[in-house]
Amino acid sequence: MLTVVNAGGAASNGSLLDEIVREGARRMLAAALEAEVNSYLAELADARDADGRRLVVRNGFHAERTIATSAGPVQVKAPRVNDKRVDAETGERKRFSSAILPPWARKTPKISEVLPLLYLHGLSTGDFVPALEQFLGSSAGLSSATVSRLTSQWSDDHQAFQKRDLSATDFVYIWADGVHLKVRLDQAKACVLVLVGVRADGSKELIALDEGYRESSESWANLLRDCERRGMRAPHLAVGDGALGFWKALREVFPEAKEQRCWVHKTANVLDCLPKSAQPAAKAAIADIYNAEDKDQATKAIRTFERQYGAKFPKAVKKIVDDADVLLAFYDYPAEHWIHLRTTNPIESTFSTVRLRTKVTRGAGSRAAALAMTFKLIESAQQRWRSVNAPHLVALVRAGARFERGVLIERDEVTAA
Repeated sequence: MLTVVNAGGAASNGSLLDEIVREGARRMLAAALEAEVNSYLAELADARDADGRRLVVRNGFHAERTIATSAGPVQVKAPRVNDKRVDAETGERKRFSSAILPPWARKTPKISEVLPLLYLHGLSTGDFVPALEQFLGSSAGLSSATVSRLTSQWSDDHQAFQKRDLSATDFVYIWADGVHLKVRLDQAKACVLVLVGVRADGSKELIALDEGYRESSESWANLLRDCERRGMRAPHLAVGDGALGFWKALREVFPEAKEQRCWVHKTANVLDCLPKSAQPAAKAAIADIYNAEDKDQATKAIRTFERQYGAKFPKAVKKIVDDADVLLAFYDYPAEHWIHLRTTNPIESTFSTVRLRTKVTRGAGSRAAALAMTFKLIESAQQRWRSVNAPHLVALVRAGARFERGVLIERDEVTAA
């Protein structure tokens, strides 16, 4: 199919060069899939039933799907194979599965993403080459020695990241969390301390990632002091779990920073104090607080929650009432930012993938290697992070602008007041 090109050399749906690259990628992928199926069929050409008919044959194509590649989105139809053989042990039908393009794949993985996942799965260096065949359809020319050099380089990358200058970057908001991963760190109770920030332009960035203890204020203080030594200025607002030793450390290192407790963690803590029969209604009542129209309405919702549950479950109510100020701090910021500031979801959502990948690991080797592999996964995920809503308002927050009910107070209103 020909593409109409204008006088400037651009195709009707984008750059002519991009079209050529995508078409080349589509043809290469299609040819690779055809070669893979033909090889499979040739290998099993002698597999026949009692009547002499072949048990493994071509059966048209799967439905077309779009695969995200480095060349852009590419449409491909994978060949279908009808394999009638039966496994003698399980009695189940055998199936052809493409090593190049698995049924679930919607994008081609990058080596930089695949290797950390394999490492955190507990694979040794020698296991990487055969394991990569399941991801890429080949070993991609990687020897055990090459992989060892890569993993060593990633440890160096993590060390360089932890030492980089922070003076040129202003983090207006930060999220903090201690994330427990089933990877081999120095101590059984160790976790990964994570700081993620929002720059003045509204973009998100990983600030620091290191080993520590979730409840230890000393670990958090060491991390924050290190960031301060490297030029990080105090954030305007910090968001985290109320149980963290982080808060004591924050008040020591950056006392001017305001505090916001995470509503996801707080909700879980409150529900733990209630019987299961009361939890659904209580959860809805808590949601009425942090989804309120403004701080005044949220305060009324807290009083309603107290009336409903205070007599029977005072311990649960106390967890919200005592922390009301730091639970409602986000209401003093732009309404567009509320959804970002009331939870530590930017960290939780990112690490959910890492947790799934490390769930059954046999151990990721040394502490440095485990942290380096986790760092590489987050570094890769960071490329897909979106800026906060209304990013232009972040700089105004740093400049000291005031917001009432989530709306910016204009300068003339401030003067008149």
